Amino acid sequence: MNQAGLKPPRQLFETIFAFAPNRDTLGGTAYLLREPTGNILIDCPAWNPATQAFLTEQGGLDWLFLTHRGGMGRVKEIQQAFGARLLIQEQEAYLLPGLAVTTFGQEIQLSPTSRAIWTCGHSPGSACLYHQGYGGVLFSGRHLLPNAEAVPMPLRLAKTFHWPRQIRSVQALRQQFTPATLSHLCPGANTGFLRGRGSIDHAYAQLAALDLEACLQAQPGL
Repeated sequence: MNQAGLKPPRQLFETIFAFAPNRDTLGGTAYLLREPTGNILIDCPAWNPATQAFLTEQGGLDWLFLTHRGGMGRVKEIQQAFGARLLIQEQEAYLLPGLAVTTFGQEIQLSPTSRAIWTCGHSPGSACLYHQGYGGVLFSGRHLLPNAEAVPMPLRLAKTFHWPRQIRSVQALRQQFTPATLSHLCPGANTGFLRGRGSIDHAYAQLAALDLEACLQAQPGL
């Protein structure tokens, strides 16, 4: 355990680590993606000396990418500690006043193998990060979450910004990927439903099997 009583980051793949759920982001799971051109932190882990030491050991940060407004956590401290470029979809940049922010509209390339994709719905600026390695990995934030059966789904919550847009964003992901380009999904919350697995495998097949019309009729949960 680290100094905050949290488990240390878990290595999912050679260059991908998952942090323990963070109370500051309502139980959100953050990830570190090591890249030759500069490491990418996806959402904010719990910020403490152990987290800072781990990120330093991994080579620091080039990017801090926020998948949605709820993934912010201790943004200022993390950015200042590593001089990371802070990336968020343009519609939610106003929530970070006083910070140097890089914004994007539809997509932005962070490295030769990683890009951010706007997936509006959960929040106005909800976005995912796609990495080409390992058969394709999608860091989905809260756009796609595992349900109790560990099936990745759009989950309609009481605070969902725009449910039909979220469904359309899922459809757009299905259209731009294939089974050969999307093998794994790393969700930004509900990771306890994975029951020890670090990611959701066969991700494209599971997304393709979703009945989006039935999802559209879903009532909001708590």
